[in-house]
Amino acid sequence: MGNCDWCSSGNIKAVTDSVYWELPDGTKAIQITDTPAIHCPDCEMTYQTELITKEIEDQLFLINTKNLGKVITFEDLMAQPRLLKRNYFDFSS
Repeated sequence: MGNCDWCSSGNIKAVTDSVYWELPDGTKAIQITDTPAIHCPDCEMTYQTELITKEIEDQLFLINTKNLGKVITFEDLMAQPRLLKRNYFDFSS
């Protein structure tokens, strides 16, 4: 699975966690429950991988966020219909 991004320990495990995310337009923050995460019992950090972070950020750019409540599951967020096919504002690839 790899090593902890914080302490480099190999003692990590896949978990789910709640995260809080500010919408791209800055109008509100939402709670995203059951989000895939990594937990390291050695340093007690729980964090999202860069891939999960990018998936959330891209999805929030591509959907109508006005329809989102204050809490949504990761699965339901990713299932929201997209207004665009991809994030045309992401120049990293």
